[in-house]
Amino acid sequence: MLRIGCRAGCVKATARHDCHYTGDTVANASWELAVSGAIPAIVAMWVVDRLDAKRPEPARLRRMVAFVGALSVIPALFLELALARVSTGHVGPQITYQGASFHAFIVAAAIEEACKIAVVYWVVWRRPEFDERMDGIVYASRAGLGFALVENVMYLFDEHTLHDQIVLWVMRAVLAVPGHAMWTGMIGAFAARRRFDHRGLGLVAGYLLAVAFHGLYDFCAYVQVPLRFEGHAMLAQLTMPILIALTAVAFVVVRSLARTALRLDDSDAALHAARAAQPVEMIGGA
Repeated sequence: MLRIGCRAGCVKATARHDCHYTGDTVANASWELAVSGAIPAIVAMWVVDRLDAKRPEPARLRRMVAFVGALSVIPALFLELALARVSTGHVGPQITYQGASFHAFIVAAAIEEACKIAVVYWVVWRRPEFDERMDGIVYASRAGLGFALVENVMYLFDEHTLHDQIVLWVMRAVLAVPGHAMWTGMIGAFAARRRFDHRGLGLVAGYLLAVAFHGLYDFCAYVQVPLRFEGHAMLAQLTMPILIALTAVAFVVVRSLARTALRLDDSDAALHAARAAQPVEMIGGA
């Protein structure tokens, strides 16, 4: 979720509760380090593009999807703020278990995944370049990483010490940033499979799976606060291994979806090549 109280994925509850320091021993925050928060998303974009190296998508479209994905932070922020305001008095505050669940799954995951996948439908879904199953994963991951790039820089600018920035930079680089790519990539994979093969549950199933992964990830970070308030510091610390495990499982899921998409796309490409070569062979034989 964007900056509404404690951000899930930043694991700020752990970092701030366990680290004690003063202005005399820790340098002020660095704007250069905050800007460098764009690097993990850019590197992840390169990794995603390598998955589709056989038949890459146009660079212009990939950049456009990432750019619009970055802009999708704006409507997501407004929607999250509006929903948080409307729910006040009906749902417990974020420092409660009920509030942590609501903000993780509804305010954060549901809204952000909807905004990110909407980018794919708006920018490339109806374009002729979107002609393979793997394209769903590539474009959806790009939209997610554009979103993650802006979000990452925002959180790093919000830190007040260099120590906090470094801790946050590393944790988000290996967890939250790739998480945004994988969660939205799941939606793209399911939607593309339904589009080209008329199989599977399509967009709805992919969206629900992404919200489940994203929401559970955020909840593990949010729930640290009520756990610590109730004196369960040990349980709060155990959420970090769960965050790592969730990211690993998401990677396995997306890798499996990508392998299936590539295998089917390769089969289609081979079939089309054989059909294209058939008239030439017939002419040569005559």
